[in-house]
Amino acid sequence: MKILIAADMEGVTGVTTWDQVTPGHFEYPRFRQLMTGDVNAAIQGALEAGADQVIVTDGHSYGTNILIEELNPRARLNSGNDSPLAMVQGIQDGADGVFFVGYHARAGSQNAILDHTWSSKKVANLWLNDLLLGETGLNAALCGHFNVPVLMISGDQTTCAQAMDLLGPLEVASVKRATGRMSAECLPPALAHELICEAAGRAILRLRQGTAPKPFRLADPVKGVIEFVSSDMADKAMRLPGAQRLDGRRIELTTPDMPNAYVGFRALVALA
Repeated sequence: MKILIAADMEGVTGVTTWDQVTPGHFEYPRFRQLMTGDVNAAIQGALEAGADQVIVTDGHSYGTNILIEELNPRARLNSGNDSPLAMVQGIQDGADGVFFVGYHARAGSQNAILDHTWSSKKVANLWLNDLLLGETGLNAALCGHFNVPVLMISGDQTTCAQAMDLLGPLEVASVKRATGRMSAECLPPALAHELICEAAGRAILRLRQGTAPKPFRLADPVKGVIEFVSSDMADKAMRLPGAQRLDGRRIELTTPDMPNAYVGFRALVALA
C-alpha cells in the first residue's frame, strides 16, 4: 500500500504567525523541526497500520522545509518548488491514498490560522467548476483526477471542518483551535503528534476495510476562475493565452482536465 503525504506548514503544530513559516526569520528553523515532527507522526501511523511505501511532498514555499536528516528513513521526500505538480508532486505515479498534513483554511475564512489560497498576496478567491475552493480542494481535485482519495488532514479546526464539508468524512487531526487569523490554542507537540499518528492509522484501516472517502473528482472540462487581490494583477495574468477577463479582478480559464487546470492556475498566479 502506497501513501502520499502532502505537507504544508501553516497548519503545523504551534504555528500562528507568518514569521514562523518564513525562511530567513529566526523562528523558522524551530518550526521546520515541528513540521518534520508532524510529518513523521503521519508516517508512523501509516506504517504501523500497514502501509509499505510512503512518499512525502514538501509543499510549503520553496519546498525545502522538511529536515530530511530527521525524516523517517522508510519515507522518500519530494523537495523543491519547480516540480510539475507542486504540492502533490508524485500523485501522477499512483498512490492508494493521500494525507494532507499541516494544511490551512481557504482565503477569507474566519478563525483560521494564516488563511489563504496559494498566495496570500495575490489570490482573493478560487472557483473550480463554480465551487469555491482553497488549497485543500484544489489539491484534492488533482488527486481525484488520478483516482486517489484524500484520507486524512491535519491543521486547525476550521481547516478540518472545511475538508469534511467538501470531501466527506475523512479522518482529521485538529492540532490547534484558531481564535483569529494569528491566534490559537495550540496542543503541545507530543499530544498533537499522537493525534496525527492515530488519525493516520484510522485512515489506513478504513482504506483497507473499504470505508474510506471516495476520490474528489471534478467533471471535465474544468472551468477555473481566479479573483486576484488587485486589478493590476489581473492585467498581468491576461498574458496567458486562453485567459478571459470577467471583470476588474476576475479571470476565467477553461482547460480540458484537472492537471491542465492546475498548471494553468499556477501560471496565472505566477504572471500576476
